[in-house]
Amino acid sequence: MSAFRPTPAAGAIRTVLFDLDGTLLDTAPDLADALNTVLEENGRAPLPYAHIRPVVSHGGIALIDLGFELEHTDPQFEALRTRLLMVYRANLSRKTRPFPGMLEVLEQLEARGINWGVVTNKPGWLTDPLLRDLDLFERAACVVSGDTLDERKPHPAPMLHACEQAGSQPAQCVYVGDAQRDVEAGINAGMHTLVALFGYIPEGDDAHAWQADASISAPGELLDWLDGR
Repeated sequence: MSAFRPTPAAGAIRTVLFDLDGTLLDTAPDLADALNTVLEENGRAPLPYAHIRPVVSHGGIALIDLGFELEHTDPQFEALRTRLLMVYRANLSRKTRPFPGMLEVLEQLEARGINWGVVTNKPGWLTDPLLRDLDLFERAACVVSGDTLDERKPHPAPMLHACEQAGSQPAQCVYVGDAQRDVEAGINAGMHTLVALFGYIPEGDDAHAWQADASISAPGELLDWLDGR
């Protein structure tokens, strides 16, 4: 990871933190393929991509819930979840890419002296190799995964850990995510928060009710928000 430390004026945003799935990266195509592979292995019909996409941000448990509708106590449940993750790990970056415009945003942040990082509930054994595959790991000031600490979002601990690694105070950070827990985690940590409306938000969820500072419809609007502060 980058050792770069930002030096803008006091009170300015010094660090931008991103959720991973549905915010920094469009991981849904590979996760959908993994779920449909496991469904077909078990004699079930694949699901349409449009049905899977809104669930992706909620991880493997939610995907198995969607595909198999089993109780979590069912003996098959954990075996199916493990198989899903194994299939996904083998095809981690086959179709996954940064959302359109995101690479340009990262370049602009770096040019402005603002560092950036990732805080995700995805486990590190998936997060780190995915970011390395896309040549992003070394550029990030911090990468905090779901198993980095004992706590996960919406707990503020991962957010505060990211601040420490990035060399910024919470009030100098903005967290961008596509789930209510992302906004809650940022608020709980004392950060600014933005909702990524281009992410995996299920139809019917009122993202504007999550009490974030603002919402963005495309990655480039993050720069507009920074300019407007």
